Amino acid sequence: FYLTPPQVNSILKANEYSFKVPEFDGKNVSSVLGFDSNQLPANAPIEDRRSAATCLQTRGMLLGVFDGHAGCACAQAVSERLFYYIAVSLLPHETLLEIENAVESGRALLPILQWHKHPNDYFSKEASKLYFNSLRTYWQELIDLNSGETTDVKEALINAFKRLDNDISLEAQVGDPNSFLNYLVLRVAFSGATACVAHVDGVDLHVANTGDSRAMLGVQEEDGSWSAVSLSYDHNAQNEREVERVKTEHPKSEEKSLVKQDRLLGLLMPFRAFGDVKFKWSIELQKRVVESGPDQLNENEYTKFIPPNYHTPPYLTAEPEVIHHRLRPQDKFLVLATDGLWETMHRQDVVRIVGEYLTGVHHQQPIAVGGYKVTLGQMHGLLTERRARISSVFEDQNAATHLIRHAVGNNEFGAVDHERLSKMLSLPEELARMYRDDITIIVVQFNSHVISAY
Repeated sequence: FYLTPPQVNSILKANEYSFKVPEFDGKNVSSVLGFDSNQLPANAPIEDRRSAATCLQTRGMLLGVFDGHAGCACAQAVSERLFYYIAVSLLPHETLLEIENAVESGRALLPILQWHKHPNDYFSKEASKLYFNSLRTYWQELIDLNSGETTDVKEALINAFKRLDNDISLEAQVGDPNSFLNYLVLRVAFSGATACVAHVDGVDLHVANTGDSRAMLGVQEEDGSWSAVSLSYDHNAQNEREVERVKTEHPKSEEKSLVKQDRLLGLLMPFRAFGDVKFKWSIELQKRVVESGPDQLNENEYTKFIPPNYHTPPYLTAEPEVIHHRLRPQDKFLVLATDGLWETMHRQDVVRIVGEYLTGVHHQQPIAVGGYKVTLGQMHGLLTERRARISSVFEDQNAATHLIRHAVGNNEFGAVDHERLSKMLSLPEELARMYRDDITIIVVQFNSHVISAY
């Protein structure tokens, strides 16, 4: 099934979104110039989500990618709710009091976030009241706990992640008289999601990561070349520190069963995630909730089975690992992406492709043909392709789209092969998932002038 270049483009561009930070009096006061984002589904429906918002009461900008598993319900809920929890965690005591008083007296609320959303980014209207009530309980507790100290960003991020996960679990235990909502809160809790979130405020960049999506900083060296700096660690079996952490949290007798076939209890790839109450609740609680839950829940095989060797829950946490980085003028952009990207591309290539795209300059590296015997004809082909690659920059107005084009269409020479791209994008739904995962990318561009001024 052959797709023409315009058909390929329309598939690649279907979910693209760009936001430019507005200038004031011709001056840009933000350390963020703007961002490009995009997603390419492999699952139907896609299980990844993305979010971006400006915090209106503090000065930060929040951006995040969320990778769902066992359905998209948890990723959806986290993408709608987490930024509110972070924003509330960062607010000063007086502002929290103002907001609470406004709700109390039925006045209009101070807006907390300005969302930057693609029309396809869905928000669930039905659950908004329930979500709001949980959030309000949280800020009321923050008001009561007021210690008068300003909140540390790292602490705020950790508290927000843990609190939202706690609320997801609690809502599912309490249930809801409305049967639609009751089923929704259970689906959210029984599915799971990883999250990688960046908070940028001036020169302070914090990345909070739970799971195996990644944050990668693009740094331009003095000679114009690009290097990649990781601002997150994967929480999976490849991370020895993470395996050790899990082992120290459970008795020695479970050492052999905790991580099997590189998965938690032999089942779950990420070692940290939202939701996934099958790895957090006691067996009694799981049984009670499933038995009293709606019929659809009972028919779902996933909710009924108990993971093997399940003795000392919780085995899973949503607590993020937070990395702080002070931005420098040579830090040009940040790539946040779900593991669908990192499975197909090396971080150094990701940063080089985005860097060259943003600067429009191609460091013409000598053509590497890695051990292949290359005929003159093939060499000619490679050079023609290099020329085409320079012109392909102009067909993408979005850095995330440009990256997806490479992730899906690269051949063994690191060039986009239209035929390969066409084949990969025309795979039927049930096959696509065997070749790739959902890919979600946000590329945040930094403003070197503002950063230098700090």
